[in-house]
Amino acid sequence: MMLAEKLLLHILIIMAPMFFYGLFIEHHSLKKSKILGGILQGVAACLCMLFPFISHGFHWDLRYVPIIVAFLYGGPIAGTIAFLMVICMRIAIGGPIVLYGIGIIVLSVSLSCMFVKRFYEYSPNRRIMIGVLMGVWSAFSATLTVLLYMWNTKSWEYDLADDLLPIALIQMLGMIASVLMHELIVERIVMRQEMKRVEKMNTLGELAASIAHEVRNPLTVVKGFLQMMKQGENYQYVPLVLSEVERAEKIISDYLNFAKPQFQEKKRFCLDIVLNEVCILLEPLAMNKGISLQVKMGANPLLETDADQLKQALLNIIKNAIEATSSGGVVVTTAAVKSGVEIRIVDTGKGMTTEQLERIGTLFYTTKDKGTGLGTLISLRIINMMNGTLMYKSQPGVGTEATITLPTV
Repeated sequence: MMLAEKLLLHILIIMAPMFFYGLFIEHHSLKKSKILGGILQGVAACLCMLFPFISHGFHWDLRYVPIIVAFLYGGPIAGTIAFLMVICMRIAIGGPIVLYGIGIIVLSVSLSCMFVKRFYEYSPNRRIMIGVLMGVWSAFSATLTVLLYMWNTKSWEYDLADDLLPIALIQMLGMIASVLMHELIVERIVMRQEMKRVEKMNTLGELAASIAHEVRNPLTVVKGFLQMMKQGENYQYVPLVLSEVERAEKIISDYLNFAKPQFQEKKRFCLDIVLNEVCILLEPLAMNKGISLQVKMGANPLLETDADQLKQALLNIIKNAIEATSSGGVVVTTAAVKSGVEIRIVDTGKGMTTEQLERIGTLFYTTKDKGTGLGTLISLRIINMMNGTLMYKSQPGVGTEATITLPTV
């Protein structure tokens, strides 16, 4: 009974940092929030160690849960902070089996390090399963360490069923509760960011549609009059004026596409047709820059959407890759995935920092000397309208990878 009461108290302790983390995460940068999360989880683990259940010299508590949670949800920075705090606390507590205690801690968190880098790439259900698996592993690590201690000291009077079984069950309960709470926090943050993004996009879309409607009509009238003047007399600057008006009209059309991409004709076509047309159009630009544009078709699925709109999105993205590359090349590859098909555009350009990646898709933000960032926004809108996704990965000095995922027929 004493054991259950102690460990249930620990569950309340390890739940406390999540409330503080959820309150303060929005007011800190990403790096600071990871540090804050690691400190909070480390404090929770140390508090559990201050109120342990002691049996046969072993201090039983739920210190492992906050450390694992810190590694999985906070990343290497938060996990390392919590881990070092717990190690220092265990050394400060001391005792004859301090090395075994440290061994349990190291063994318990070792497996979670394997999932740190790609943890957020998994689905929420998969993340919950990984959290439960980490709880099972930490319980197994504790049992293994106790058996090793009993074997070394030849003391077999320790009844595993009396302590280790309820400890493992309560630790599993604490791990599940922690993971579920963190998933709620992650979901809330993602929903808030998505709401902000949708609100901004709707506002900008309405503004762009309004401007385009008001400006396009007079431009069309001016263009008509200039064409009439050109037929009557040979004015020297009329062709130049016409070309500038056409350019302005194209910009306005881009704003309209940004506001609401118009899917005029949905039809079935093979992906290689659109990719080949795009690459033929961009081949002269690539050759002028001395860049090799390569297409590797690993999958050639049948799509059903507006081919012209898809072509426009691919043109913008591949053109950006060519313009960002000074040497090397741009490789376009396709691959089949569960949700459809992936199109990867990989360049060997200057790359982008984390801050620049976070701003990709923002109106008027661009890494080019001349540009508005409108092309990337239009591509995002088009792909979203096709029920697809566009994700960017980049590393300064290495290059950038844009991954488009589209549903197939």
